[in-house]
Amino acid sequence: MTSWKKVTMGSAAVLAAVMLAACGKSSTESTKTTSKDLTGTVKLWVDTTNVDYYKTIVKNFSKKYPKVNVTVTQSPNGSANAKTDVGKDPSKAADVFQVPNDQLGSMADQGYINPLSPAATKAVKKDDVAVAADAVTWKGKMYAYPTDQQAQTLYYNKSMLSADDVKSWKTLTAKGVLATDFTNAYNFYPIFFSAGTQLYGKDGETLKGTNINNAKGIAAMTWFAEQKQNKNVMQTSNTLNQMKSGHATATIDGPWNAANIKKILGKNFAVAPYPTINVGGKEVQMQAFLGIGSFAVNSHTATKNQKAAATLAQFVTNKQSQLIGYRHNGSIPVNKSAQTSKEVADDPVAKAVMVMSQPGNSVVMPKMTQMATFWNLSAPLINGAYTGSIKPAQYATKLDTFVNAISKDN
Repeated sequence: MTSWKKVTMGSAAVLAAVMLAACGKSSTESTKTTSKDLTGTVKLWVDTTNVDYYKTIVKNFSKKYPKVNVTVTQSPNGSANAKTDVGKDPSKAADVFQVPNDQLGSMADQGYINPLSPAATKAVKKDDVAVAADAVTWKGKMYAYPTDQQAQTLYYNKSMLSADDVKSWKTLTAKGVLATDFTNAYNFYPIFFSAGTQLYGKDGETLKGTNINNAKGIAAMTWFAEQKQNKNVMQTSNTLNQMKSGHATATIDGPWNAANIKKILGKNFAVAPYPTINVGGKEVQMQAFLGIGSFAVNSHTATKNQKAAATLAQFVTNKQSQLIGYRHNGSIPVNKSAQTSKEVADDPVAKAVMVMSQPGNSVVMPKMTQMATFWNLSAPLINGAYTGSIKPAQYATKLDTFVNAISKDN
């Protein structure tokens, strides 16, 4: 489970290849290898629910590289905790591991992973969509191979809501009941983006670049408070149960839950990009966080296995492997060619996610080390405004405190 999935379920898939063993060394060598003489022993960590189909991917890898011994096992505590698990003892961690993009900055700074080679960087930029390449780039260098994109969308019962109804929050919540969770910052911090603010600057890498402590931030806080008074906005920690019972007609969720929602709604299943919302007196696009799953290579991997590990990381994120992930768990590919394949292009969920992944509809989750503090403090801020425990007169002070806390140099 990626970190952003963990956050959405009440708590950031596929990783970068690097080839040097020592921390802090130069970029990795090219991972392009076609020789059947490649040798090595590599351990691969993936999320528990992904183990079976990654074994299939590794079988495909072994056909091409029969002299590389690969062991696929589940991450100790899931990819959401990759930084922590690898950090306990990098020398004992997997050689290749699944990690959400928002952890890459911290892992790079701590020497757990190294930059990709120029050739590998060029390949990612050529094969994958630009937003994915940007998401795995930190301080001008690429640290992982992107594999899937995770932007939330709107799911709804089309027997009760029309495609026009769900284009705006106003009509959506006038004609149907939307179940959601204001204790979840992953769901609702992006309202600040819709209001016109930035988190760690335009590039997501500027420590003092968060500017929600202004009139635009106050407008977002006001919007949260207004939803408490909206009788058709249901606060719940279990939106799927509310959809199943018929008490809710819509929810916002990620592609990881699309299959479950399809089972609940059956022939009435429908999906769409987020609606517009009115913030600060302006009708604007409701935005989401965009998470990119990736695979990275442990910089402490033994020298004799570095090339094999890097080659594996590149292989498990190629077009074929991304499509296998899509078929098994609905992971939306970032590979350009995979996105245009008929099975993906004709999928309404994939289409909605790809629309939401565009600039203006979502913001890539920053890779700052301070994101741990951000997650801890943003949820109480948002829920406080929603419940009314934070009063309008306190908004400015609370926003100042929040910005100061997440802007401290670690």
